[in-house]
Amino acid sequence: MENIMSSKLFTTRQGTILLGVIAAIIAAIALIVYLNQYRNSHAGNASVSVLVAQKLIQKGTPGDVIRTTSGYYSPTSYAKSQVENGAIVDPATLAGQVALTDISPGQQLTASDFGAATNSVTNQLAINQRAVVIPLGSPQQVGGQIAAGSHVDVWTLLTAQTNGVSRPVARELFQNMYVLGVNGGNVTLRATPTQAGTLIYASQNSQPWLVLRPTVASVTKPPVISSGNLGG
Repeated sequence: MENIMSSKLFTTRQGTILLGVIAAIIAAIALIVYLNQYRNSHAGNASVSVLVAQKLIQKGTPGDVIRTTSGYYSPTSYAKSQVENGAIVDPATLAGQVALTDISPGQQLTASDFGAATNSVTNQLAINQRAVVIPLGSPQQVGGQIAAGSHVDVWTLLTAQTNGVSRPVARELFQNMYVLGVNGGNVTLRATPTQAGTLIYASQNSQPWLVLRPTVASVTKPPVISSGNLGG
């Protein structure tokens, strides 16, 4: 009896249609399964740019130093499957943070590597940097426009000897120095030890001036300005 019914199923028009529908359903299910497997197998190959340490970042290094000083990290593309959990993609994430552990060169920067920093100037200094305070008047601070986070060039007015004749000159000391803070007439700059000593000497023996610059600016090499080249 079952053989007779099976034969009728294959020979009747309704049976043929039913078998076609079943075959189409099976094919659709197989296609869906294949597409899901394909997506899953290729999802891990999507490229993601994360921050990778270029040199040793020691425990205690402030995140603000890492994000504002070149050479600490480099954006690097990885396949999504190779990106570590909590990998940092935006340098702004490091603001107000401090490294909780040593981070080796080539290591991805992750959220677990950093924690909240205390509100201290020292948390904005790398191991080879210092905070130096120089007293300035309002004109020397660009009329009070300089604030924490500003980038400045430092000029100084001094007296130079030329052929035994003293004359005032203006000379640029440093470019692109980072302002850590401003308190009244005192400006705190992030500097190397040598720069700190030079600024202290200049503030006591000449007149330093700060020139406000954009965060991204071209590197220039201005001449020493004197009465001889003042007009041209």
